[in-house]
Amino acid sequence: MKLKKILFYAALLVLQVFLIKWAAANPAWIEQYYSNGIYPYISKFERAILGWIPFSMGDVLYGVAIVYLFLAFAKLIRRRFRNSVKFLNDALLTTNLVYFAFHFLWGLNYYREPLHKALKIEDDYTTEALISLTQRMIARANALHAQLQPQDSLAVEFTDGMQEVFDKTVTGYDITEENFPKLDYPPISIKNSLFRYPLSIMGFSGYLNPISNEAQINGLVPRHRWPLISCHEQGHQLGFAKENEANFIGVMATTNNPDLFFKYSGYIFALRYCLSEVYMRNPQAGDILRNKIRPGIFANYQQSYHFWNSYSNPLEPLLEIFYGHYLKANNQPDGMMSYNYVVALLVNYFDPSRPLP
Repeated sequence: MKLKKILFYAALLVLQVFLIKWAAANPAWIEQYYSNGIYPYISKFERAILGWIPFSMGDVLYGVAIVYLFLAFAKLIRRRFRNSVKFLNDALLTTNLVYFAFHFLWGLNYYREPLHKALKIEDDYTTEALISLTQRMIARANALHAQLQPQDSLAVEFTDGMQEVFDKTVTGYDITEENFPKLDYPPISIKNSLFRYPLSIMGFSGYLNPISNEAQINGLVPRHRWPLISCHEQGHQLGFAKENEANFIGVMATTNNPDLFFKYSGYIFALRYCLSEVYMRNPQAGDILRNKIRPGIFANYQQSYHFWNSYSNPLEPLLEIFYGHYLKANNQPDGMMSYNYVVALLVNYFDPSRPLP
C-alpha cells in the first residue's frame, strides 16, 4: 500500500513539474490571470493576516521545518533505515505540498511577462545612453549627499530605526503608483529576520518568504541599505519575482519617496550598478565619471564592503553556485548576471525626456 502511495506521489510531482513548464511557456496567460489576476488577492490576504505580528512567522516555519527534518533523519538512521519506505512516502508528500504552495502562493510570478514589456520600453541600450544616465545619477546622488552630509568625504549617517523605515516605505509606493503599473502596497508585512546571522553568512540582505508572503530584512546590514532592501523585498511581494525587476521597483519606490534618506539609498544603489556597467563597456569613461562622485558616497559603499567582508567564509563559492542555479531554474537564465538587467530598465525608463525623481 505504501509503495502505491510512493508511486502516486512521484507521479503527482512529475505532473506538477509538467504543468509549471506549460505555464512558463505562456507568460501572457500568467501575466493576465495570475500576476494581475488572483495573485494580488493572495498577497493582500496573507499580508493582512500575518503583517501585524511583530516577528516573522515564516522564519518560525523554517525553523520548525529544519528541526523536523533533522529529527526525521536521526530517526531514520537510528532505526537503520527500516522505516525508509515511510520516510520516502512522507518526503514525497511534503515535496508535493511545498512545490504546489510555492508556485500557487507566489512562484508563478517568475514566469510573467518581462517588466520592460509592461513599461513599453526597450531591453537594450547604447553606451552613450548609459553614460548619460550615469552622469544624471551622479549629479542627483551628489546633491543628496551634500544635503545630508556637509562634509563631502564623510558617509551619510542614517538614524531611523527599522520600524520607522518600514513605515515610510508605503509613501514611496503611493507616489510611484501615479506613473507606474499598479503598485498598491498596503497592507504592510515586512519584518526584521530572525535569521540575521545565517543570512549574513550566506550573503543575503533580505528575502521574501514565498509561503507566508512576509518580507524579511537582514537588520545587520548597514543602515543606508535598509530603505532600498525594504522596497526591494516589497517589490517581490507585489509580484515582481525576478531579482532584477525587484531591484528596479526598489529604486522607483525609494527615489520617489519624499524622505531624502530614502532617495539617497535608492540613488547610490542605482548609481553603483550604472557605474559598474560603464566600466565594463568603457573603462576610461568609468574613471572620468568615478572622479565626479563625492568621496562620502564611496564611504557609504565602503560600509557595505566592510560588512560583507567581515562575514566572508569558504562556503561563499558554493552558495553562489547554488543561488545561481536557483535563479536559472526560476526563469532567470543568466543566473547571478541577471541582476544587471536592472540597468537596462533604468536607462530606458529614465530616457532624456523623463526627469529623475
